[in-house]
Amino acid sequence: MSKRGDGIQNKSKRGSRRAAAERSRSRSSKPRKSRGEGKPASPFWRWTKRLALWGTGAAVLGALFLAFAVGFAARSIPSFYQLKATQTGQTILVRARDGSEIVELGPSFGEWLDYQDIPETMKNAMVAVEDKRFHDHFGVDPVRTTGAVIEGFTGSRSRVGGTSTISQQLARNLFLNNNRTVDRKAREAVLAMALEWKFSKEQILELYLNKVYFGGGAYGIDSASRKFFSHPAKELSVAEASIIAGLVKAPSRYSPTADVQAAVDRAKVVLRLMREQGYITAEQASVDVDTVELKQQSGQNSVRYFTDWALPQLDILLPETFAPIEVWTTLDVGMQRAATASVDANTPDGAQGALVSLDRDGAILAMVGGTDYVESNYNRATNAMRQPGSSWKLFVFLAALEAGYTPTDEVKDVPVTIDGWSPRNSNGRNIGDTDVRTAFAYSINTVAAQLGNEVGFGTVASMARRFGITTPVSTYPSMVLGSSEVRLIDMTRAFAAVSAKGVSVEPYGITRVTTASGELLYEHKKQRQTTLVPDYVAAGITDLLQAAVQTGTGRAAQIGRPVAGKTGTTSSNKDGWFVGFSSGITTGVWMGRDDAKAVPGLQGGRAPAAAFAAYMRYAVKDRPVEQFDTELNLPEWRLEPDDEYLLGEPDDYYFIDEDGNLIEPGRRDPSESPFGVDGERPEGGAGTEPPPAVSEDFLERATGGELPPERERRSRPQPSRSPQPRSPPLPETGPPQPQPRAPAAPRPAQETLAN
Repeated sequence: MSKRGDGIQNKSKRGSRRAAAERSRSRSSKPRKSRGEGKPASPFWRWTKRLALWGTGAAVLGALFLAFAVGFAARSIPSFYQLKATQTGQTILVRARDGSEIVELGPSFGEWLDYQDIPETMKNAMVAVEDKRFHDHFGVDPVRTTGAVIEGFTGSRSRVGGTSTISQQLARNLFLNNNRTVDRKAREAVLAMALEWKFSKEQILELYLNKVYFGGGAYGIDSASRKFFSHPAKELSVAEASIIAGLVKAPSRYSPTADVQAAVDRAKVVLRLMREQGYITAEQASVDVDTVELKQQSGQNSVRYFTDWALPQLDILLPETFAPIEVWTTLDVGMQRAATASVDANTPDGAQGALVSLDRDGAILAMVGGTDYVESNYNRATNAMRQPGSSWKLFVFLAALEAGYTPTDEVKDVPVTIDGWSPRNSNGRNIGDTDVRTAFAYSINTVAAQLGNEVGFGTVASMARRFGITTPVSTYPSMVLGSSEVRLIDMTRAFAAVSAKGVSVEPYGITRVTTASGELLYEHKKQRQTTLVPDYVAAGITDLLQAAVQTGTGRAAQIGRPVAGKTGTTSSNKDGWFVGFSSGITTGVWMGRDDAKAVPGLQGGRAPAAAFAAYMRYAVKDRPVEQFDTELNLPEWRLEPDDEYLLGEPDDYYFIDEDGNLIEPGRRDPSESPFGVDGERPEGGAGTEPPPAVSEDFLERATGGELPPERERRSRPQPSRSPQPRSPPLPETGPPQPQPRAPAAPRPAQETLAN
């Protein structure tokens, strides 16, 4: 019993030991808890885990959105052939009257070159300087983008630069503007990847090299090659390719036409990059860029004054078109050069000068709107409105000649006051009796004021309108001295009409317009001409204008052949004018300051007249000398007839007094007869012949008899052979025109015909 119990007890103990051992092994097999086990995770680890998850999701969504945006953009991009045919503007080639090229405006695209036709040197130069990883990226270069982002954080955040690949530049040129903002860069990147998705690398490079802007209006390498080197892009050398490739960064700064040295320095950078990237050898990279022969730029900057005036007219002359066109103009290159030189040489320091020259039909031969177009492109020849001074007297004396005056008529230079206005002469003196020719030649103000007052200031204004003055014209008395502002081109047009013997002249500058292939789009047609004044009025004013140059205020305008013209100087020497003509060419010159301040010594008879002479000596050198027609072939009603012309032969007329007594022709009172009442000559009488006998015709008429028809015609008093004076036609608006001035006293017809 005890043994069994002991066995049971021992067994129990062994079981307990085994259970304890198992528990011990179980405890030893469990991992030891770390410090703080059982506490919740920290916020940092939770947010890190969340950000990682959100970032992954956002990246996936962003990638999906980017893929969608790129795919949508790729579908919206036109086809390669549509992009190839699209131009960003119209090219206008302006030619002179002889067909020579004077300026090319707008974008020029040259010949499109396929990828295989583009010189390998040109491709390599462009890739080397603009996008060295062009063949490896997908439209955006991650390396350059990362560097630009860092630059953006360390520098300016609003402007991001240096990231554009060739694909991005093409996208910007085709679809975007040049704003260098982050928003535009993002859209540029999407479009660049869309281009890479849709087109091959070769197609992208072909589009880029044919469309990128190289400065001077040249788009594409062929246009740039022709502009800078005068040959097609297929013939580009390594040095020439480096110059063109260097222009893309800043076309205006590195253009050879703007700064040759800057272009050369930039080309050397391109050659170095090409050598470093293995496109050329060290020997090729050492080429002397200074020896590259650049195209000579023959254009004159003053030509732009003319093109700025003429080309806007194309909007009216042509239907809407974006095709390249060639505009053939009236401009003479030699005359334009002479006009520019004459204005530059004679314009006073601190002042501006302008010149307009018209051919006899209105064709503009030269136009200078200022001393330097680059400094100021304001065209003073066509836009500036300035007081013309005494050159305005052209219209005053035209109105006077039309009203009945002739160059030899007597006038008085005396002090005068008109409606409270008292003009005075520039020398402060009066010469008294003079004639119309002298008063005009020496620009006597008092005579002009009297003539304007006599014919009417409204008449003078109407005359100015008739001759092409388009600016407002006042009718105050002082208007006769040029107080109304005018344009130089209008004054030149008025003098050209005088040169054309009183026929209207319309200025024009475009003769025809063609497409690049030669198709005619527009051709100038001769304008309908209107007679502005009768021939004798045009001859009379030409006489006056010629006298002003021969002996008057315009003597500085003499050029060794007949010249007619008029000076003009405004108060305080603010404006100086000379307008005149010779051998069919009419030229107007103006000088003054833009701020209308006085110019010391400026007078129309000095600098403007000298500039006129310098230009006209060249302009007329190949034209025959032409004498002016100044003979006054007055109409019959303008002649001053003597008694014989008016009444005919004395024997043809018989008069009787109220008592029926016969009297001597021309006398109403028989007592006035030098032969006395009874027909006998009194003592001391002047008569030597007895009075005519009473004719049979008179007796027949007195007794109521009838005369044969031939005797009836012979005995009847004949009317005057000259019609009554007619008034000139009234203008459509304005005050009535005055009647022709009646002569003060009869004079022989020969004395009224001036030479």
